[in-house]
Amino acid sequence: MPIRVLIVDDHAFVRMSLEQLLGATDDIAVVGACADGSEVVTAAAQLAPDVVLMDVRMPNVNGLDATRALLAVQPHVRVLILTGAFDPAYTTAVQSLGVVGLILKGDDPADLPGRIRVVADGGTTWSRSIEA
Repeated sequence: MPIRVLIVDDHAFVRMSLEQLLGATDDIAVVGACADGSEVVTAAAQLAPDVVLMDVRMPNVNGLDATRALLAVQPHVRVLILTGAFDPAYTTAVQSLGVVGLILKGDDPADLPGRIRVVADGGTTWSRSIEA
């Protein structure tokens, strides 16, 4: 059974690119995408993802608040932060929320499927630039 992934990012280009990248794998299925953090809890309830790729900076509801709300009702979902703008404060903040990893959009995209597999299997993954 493939790993079910929900993508949350306010940029359509990023969402579509991630869908194409992950769609090229046999063991990962993108089950949906959200353009804002306000959509996450409802989408996750309907789509039952194993892993949520969550952007941090989004209008309306940011990724940290969306993660907090999601994990409050579905603590088994594995949240992997994918952000373009790293702030060292994010590392501590996301760890306290129960996030299982933080990677940068500037990291090698070829590594993303492997990172999703790691977190789906119960592990954690952090960008080499962060060393959390």
